[in-house]
Amino acid sequence: MKQEKNVQPLRTIDEIEEMKWALRRHCSERDRFLFVFGINTGLRVSDILPLRVGDVRGKTHVLKREKKTDKVRRFFINEGLQAEVQAYTAGMQDEELLFPSRKGDKAISPTQAYRAMTKAAGMLDRDDIGTHTMRKTFGYHYYRRTKDIAFLQEIFNHSAPSITKRYIGITQDEIDETLKGFTL
Repeated sequence: MKQEKNVQPLRTIDEIEEMKWALRRHCSERDRFLFVFGINTGLRVSDILPLRVGDVRGKTHVLKREKKTDKVRRFFINEGLQAEVQAYTAGMQDEELLFPSRKGDKAISPTQAYRAMTKAAGMLDRDDIGTHTMRKTFGYHYYRRTKDIAFLQEIFNHSAPSITKRYIGITQDEIDETLKGFTL
């Protein structure tokens, strides 16, 4: 039986920067941009990959029907991500895919995205990174900054705050924090 990988969020800005560097150095600019896009939107990889340049360039908000839930979600493209989009899409046409495969005229598959993430992670001696790392990293940092689990639960479309906390790895972090210095 295949062991389920315990994919984690990147908890520090240094870890995020290392991952960006590894993706650019060992994979491609497309893969680095995918990671940046993912950690800034909190979208699932299956919802990111089909996007086209015209869906995001020059936009502050994008409506997207989520593949998993079939619900329409409006997501925000902040100024920092808008700048990344502008730089990445310079010279591209609106109808082009944001994440084109080198083979054929389709977007890369979630499997290809996973391979890029794990290849870059391997260069950093990490085995806890996958495509969900992007979404979990978004959630982890959103929660750390706002402490608003209810909004994050809404963003992620989770049914309970406990699910959201467990998903982003906050529950274990908070338990560990309460146990620091606890001795009898």
